[in-house]
Amino acid sequence: MAPSSLPDEVISEKTVCVMDASGRVGSALVRRLLRRGYTVHAALHGEYEIVEGVCCNKKKLRVFPADPLDYHSIMDALKGCSALFYSFEPPSDHPNYDEYMADVEVRAAHNVLEACAQTDTIEKVVFTSSITAVIWRDDRNSTPSDLDERNWSDVNFCRKFKLWHGVSKTLAERTAWALAMDRGVNMVSINGGLLMADHLTISNPYLKGAAEMFEDGVFVTVDLNFLVDAHISVFEDSSSYGRYLCFNHVINSNQDAIHLANMLLPPSQSTPPPQSLSTKDNLEDTRVYQQRISNKKLNKLMVDFRSEVEVE
Repeated sequence: MAPSSLPDEVISEKTVCVMDASGRVGSALVRRLLRRGYTVHAALHGEYEIVEGVCCNKKKLRVFPADPLDYHSIMDALKGCSALFYSFEPPSDHPNYDEYMADVEVRAAHNVLEACAQTDTIEKVVFTSSITAVIWRDDRNSTPSDLDERNWSDVNFCRKFKLWHGVSKTLAERTAWALAMDRGVNMVSINGGLLMADHLTISNPYLKGAAEMFEDGVFVTVDLNFLVDAHISVFEDSSSYGRYLCFNHVINSNQDAIHLANMLLPPSQSTPPPQSLSTKDNLEDTRVYQQRISNKKLNKLMVDFRSEVEVE
């Protein structure tokens, strides 16, 4: 088995790029990679102050303005880098997912992978995707085995029910994989569950169809630290390949749904859980839905990973 973490002397010589470093996942990756010893190109689409307060060696941090729709700005940020950690979040002036945002995310993925293909130093791309690119299909209840990284969401099904987050993530990831295979780019993807981060609300686009996810046993969440560890683990392990489903909690009981509802809603609205999270109004319901999604591939890879969870 390949080593789960790179030696410190190897890390100190590597430069990696994080895009978009102003997003929740990207900014957390910048901080963790710097603490780990990497030199980081923080490619920002917007707010520079996001990385100004990082508690680390500023000599190892370079900041680049990089619009994912501007090919040349991506190329500038990638110069000299051995890897790209790429994640996409809607811009502040258009925060909601819809058909327009799906088109934007696909074009961004195409630009980024094309730029990586033209950058000789890039050894690996870690592409942030979502569980919503895995779970949505017309025959939701007929699959006999657990869903895993081999499954893809049905885009037509997602369009029919306006599951725009699923549309965006599925099309963008498929575009990235097609380009990576065509151009010979070494890429892995992290398909994360609902990110349990600050400012999470019931309006989060991932939660569209939450009741169906809950009943199907595929409603999963992920903590930010675990998600960041997963990204770094698949980069540092030379044996990593393909897609990795990333989550560390399953919402499959009424108690779980109520707890999540209390987190998502203002106190005056927090109990009972809304219809979007649970189809039951009975708070005494003890039913547990069978988990029908597997992250064994990622867990196996991360067994010996040396985490460096930051203490704020």
